[in-house]
Amino acid sequence: MKAKTKAFTAFFITVAILLQTATLFCHAAPLSLSAQSAVLMDFHSGAVLYESNARQRMGMASTTKLMTALTIVRLTDTDLTVTVSKDAVGIEGSSLYLFEGERLTVEELLYGLLLSSANDAAAALAIFCSGSIGKFADEMNNLAAELGLEDTHFVNPHGLYDEDHYTTAYDLGVIAREVLKNDLLRKICATYKAPLPLNGEAGGRLAVNHNKLLRSYDGAIGMKTGFTKKTGRCLVSAAERGGLTLICVTLNAPDDWRDHTAMLDYGYENFERRVIAEAGKFEYGIPVTGGVYEQVTLRNESALILTMPKNSADVEYLVESSHRFLYAPVTKDTLCGRVTVTFNDQSASSALRAGTDVEAKRTKKSFLQRIADIFKD
Repeated sequence: MKAKTKAFTAFFITVAILLQTATLFCHAAPLSLSAQSAVLMDFHSGAVLYESNARQRMGMASTTKLMTALTIVRLTDTDLTVTVSKDAVGIEGSSLYLFEGERLTVEELLYGLLLSSANDAAAALAIFCSGSIGKFADEMNNLAAELGLEDTHFVNPHGLYDEDHYTTAYDLGVIAREVLKNDLLRKICATYKAPLPLNGEAGGRLAVNHNKLLRSYDGAIGMKTGFTKKTGRCLVSAAERGGLTLICVTLNAPDDWRDHTAMLDYGYENFERRVIAEAGKFEYGIPVTGGVYEQVTLRNESALILTMPKNSADVEYLVESSHRFLYAPVTKDTLCGRVTVTFNDQSASSALRAGTDVEAKRTKKSFLQRIADIFKD
């Protein structure tokens, strides 16, 4: 795969190749879903592959706990020990039935939070990190703002109903994407069951993941379930196949398991993780002045990979360099620029490095220069 220069400026080179635009959405028949709001998102780029009312503000129930977990790992070390506060005991809804003064690690409580959807684990973690439920909710909102979520607001860490506690399917997809970037949280979400201590007794509790897809859908990573009477059934799931990781979110979905199976199937049937150029396979020639070769070939340091509709058209390449040409000698692997490949709103880039050494030419000396060399020193 080679690129030819189309335009030069004094200190900046830009070349665009194979210009073509395309939408990332497939022109398939609309999905029939029970959900009031839904989104299917590519984990790798954050691109939306399918959506239905994805920007509508709605309640999120216990899917809240994804942001709780994300906030926790941002604020504290997971190997620290939490002493359960009396204010975390007896929280209504799903529970680990924690005892006041009981001691568990942050990581153990995260398993209880994400597998058993324990509201008391959420409260214990929030109080441990911030001193109160309200102050921890402020931290959650600060993180939401940092992630650019304009349609999300948290009042508590567990998701019990409050009219001021809301999100959108799209925003929840962004949160889930951040959760999956964290190795520990990704591992916990994908865990089916985990033993936890009970008031000092090792393995006295068993946290079991509520996400049915873990046992029914090939490649499922899990994520988080949620339900209250006022919000309806809420679900965030993810799956990985063939290097393509997809995130699926539904809010107020009476038939959420079927919805998620249909959306994930749609994603894997219509999209792929395509290697545009393996590392070292994209080539770009740049002139060399004073060298034994007239140019040096630059090669991409890392692979260029995009999520694209299957059987889609070519992509756009952009090569950037601060050099119009190089002066010999040139050393192999010298950083000389960058290549970016783009499809729709997605992009992937890599450094461009010299693929070989280019020695400087040895100039032939004149008769007088050779005489001068004899009398040197």
